[in-house]
Amino acid sequence: MRKLLLFIFVTCAIVSTSSAQKPDKLSSNQIYEKVQKLNFLGSALYIAAHPDDENTRLIAYLSNQVKARTAYLSLTRGDGGQNLIGPEIREQLGVIRTQELLAARRVDGGQQLFTRANDFGYSKHPDETLDIWNKDEVLSDVVWAIRKFKPDVIINRFDHRTPGRTHGHHTTSAMLSMEAFDLAGDKTKYTSQLSDYEAWQPTRLFFNTSWWFYGSREKFEKADKSKMLNFDIGVYYPLKGLSNNELASMASSQHLCQGFGRLTSRGTQQEYVEFLKGDFPKDKSNIFSGIDTSWNRVKGGKAIGNILVAIEKDFDFVNPASHLPQLMKAYGMIQNLEDEHWKTIKLAEIENIIQACAGLYLEASATASSATPRATIAVNIEALNRSTSSIKLVSMTSTSDQKTAAQNLDLSANKRENLSLDINLATDEFSAPYWLFEKGTLGMYNVADQQLRGLPETPRPAMVKFNLQIEGKPITITKPVVYRYSKPDKGELYQPFEILPEVTANFKDKVIIFSDDKTKEIPVTVKAGKDNIDGYVSIKHPYSWKVYPAKQKVNIQQKGDEVTLMFTVVPPSTQSEGVLTPEVFIDDKKYTQALNEIEYDHIPKQSVLLPAETKVVRLNIQKGGQYIGYIQGAGDAIPESLRQIGYDVEVINPATINAESLQRYDAVVVGIRAYNTVDELKFKQKYILEYVKNGGNVIVQYNTNRRIKVERDELAPYSLQLSRDRVTDENAKVEVIAKNHSLVNFPNKIEAKDFEGWVQERGLYFPNSWASEFTPILSMHDKGETAKKGSLLVAKYGKGNYIYTGLSFFRELPAGVPGAYKLFTNMISIGKGQIVSKKQLKN
Repeated sequence: MRKLLLFIFVTCAIVSTSSAQKPDKLSSNQIYEKVQKLNFLGSALYIAAHPDDENTRLIAYLSNQVKARTAYLSLTRGDGGQNLIGPEIREQLGVIRTQELLAARRVDGGQQLFTRANDFGYSKHPDETLDIWNKDEVLSDVVWAIRKFKPDVIINRFDHRTPGRTHGHHTTSAMLSMEAFDLAGDKTKYTSQLSDYEAWQPTRLFFNTSWWFYGSREKFEKADKSKMLNFDIGVYYPLKGLSNNELASMASSQHLCQGFGRLTSRGTQQEYVEFLKGDFPKDKSNIFSGIDTSWNRVKGGKAIGNILVAIEKDFDFVNPASHLPQLMKAYGMIQNLEDEHWKTIKLAEIENIIQACAGLYLEASATASSATPRATIAVNIEALNRSTSSIKLVSMTSTSDQKTAAQNLDLSANKRENLSLDINLATDEFSAPYWLFEKGTLGMYNVADQQLRGLPETPRPAMVKFNLQIEGKPITITKPVVYRYSKPDKGELYQPFEILPEVTANFKDKVIIFSDDKTKEIPVTVKAGKDNIDGYVSIKHPYSWKVYPAKQKVNIQQKGDEVTLMFTVVPPSTQSEGVLTPEVFIDDKKYTQALNEIEYDHIPKQSVLLPAETKVVRLNIQKGGQYIGYIQGAGDAIPESLRQIGYDVEVINPATINAESLQRYDAVVVGIRAYNTVDELKFKQKYILEYVKNGGNVIVQYNTNRRIKVERDELAPYSLQLSRDRVTDENAKVEVIAKNHSLVNFPNKIEAKDFEGWVQERGLYFPNSWASEFTPILSMHDKGETAKKGSLLVAKYGKGNYIYTGLSFFRELPAGVPGAYKLFTNMISIGKGQIVSKKQLKN
């Protein structure tokens, strides 16, 4: 049993970084580097909280210079972040950031692991973090990762001794690592795990420190470094033509949705780790000092090492296939090792090397990108031996239905063999992200299957085992079924092959706002996952809401086709909230999931299944103004939210902004982080401020104080200093401190109840200093902190009004929070009705 689980884990760890990508076609240099890694039996685990927290410099150094098996354990998938490249937030953002981590690991050579912790947003202290996360479950996942990966060395990204100094998730990751270091080796702790993996005690634990943690370079220079190790991570790799720090920058630049694209760097650069626990290394230049990382580490390994070290020493870069006889001999010896851990790891590594040395190309490509459970799919097989070595394809086995097709085919030198294989998808499970299958909590994903916990992706639903003989000796190489196709403007493309439902349904909008008691026609789009869908659709709804008709027939002849059905929704007469869920009935089976497809060039296409539901909100809301101009920032959905309540919203191309173009709008809204991401605004800001001066309303949503595109004194008409102030508790008490101001009175009265039901946070990056011309409207603070009054500021400028807000409307409006809609409407409506006196402003 343990052998099987180890195989699944290692296969997933290796395949997950390459599935759905173009297959690896290794050069002689790359093969040689893999031989070097094959001869190193040591592992390092890097631990932090989020995607993009990892130090790619150190991961790349350990993987490529030291040759260690290196993994990054990210406690979360980064669901609580912002998205600079598109509209996806929360669960779908977590999927994107997971794939960006895998893309980074493909560059720096590491592997990727996770826990079930959900990134619920910024946290100021570990106490708050652990109030929301289930500490015991997250800790058990860290222990599980250590017992599976068996690291000799653990490195924390953050300091466990400084709670409150940085993001609470950050410090918590280090605190849990400190505990797990001891617990992983204790056979009395988390005993249910021990049926699959034995207790494991890492040798030593470090903190990846730097001058930043000391406050300045000068303080770090004076710090006691007697317990520190340091490495030059700027080493140059001639086989790659790259320096380690170049490699690290390329890896870090995969985190595009967080704006981590960066220039590469070169040259000597010191990296420090501080010893925390375990055995202090005798040689401070070697993080693995005192640990046997040779083949001698395992019983029976010495003879294997003699063969493989000789191959490394005399590697034939011109004809790597000359090493196949010795590689196959070592492969057979590795199969007989008693140490299941290293046996499984090294078998996967040497299989990859053997395949590359032989120039052996094996591919299993489905004729479609997806199928439904229990379907039979046609798979095109390509097998090609590009060496003169003796290679025979004995048979092929489908891992899905375990059927074996005999071939007994000699693969002649450079002669392509095109074969076919029919595979029955003998499962009722889908291949979408496994951590989203069950409803979780604010702080935790619900993953019942222990074997899935920590995996970066759902294991591939269909794989083909190629049972071969190379140089007369048996070997099995496993390949995932992919979908290979081409586009005239992009060429050859690969994407994951997925198992998806027979039918999915989706609403156009995730939130539908009714600003009065008028009915709305709501479209439901039904998509076929197979041919000949025939059934009906109804909508489950709250008692006080009405939906007509009760059900509608749906018939779709062709897989992939869609039909849109219109339902009439009648809201109640009073304010109300609820959820609508489409239910599609096919052959007496009910389907209630929506298929969300995520496509970006830097990651594989992702098929995400989520509940097919929309929130409906009946608001008693009034509004002033009608025609809104919106300058897009870092991908928010506010324009559509404003259209929901009857505004005419036009998205403005910043390049078209001039002295006259803004005059037609009743208000201009600037999207989140627009001044961080839109270069054009540095040239257009003068026209935006002129629009205000001439009588317009401008609403600027939050920006960070770093990498701002305009001069800091030009962001607003008066002095305004952005800070990192934020209120992370979405339930923090909000006090209206300008009670007579129109922003909280016209056209909607803003009361305490309007701040109920907010999600993730109150707001972020509030100004902490502003000119007297600004009036602060609200006061709020997190537990134990001073009042923050910069969340909503308004200033009269000329004939118009300039509003700056760090309130998280970009989360609240798409979530259908009624009070957020009322307050945003008031901001748009300022000056459209009652006039507020200067005396009232001061109050």
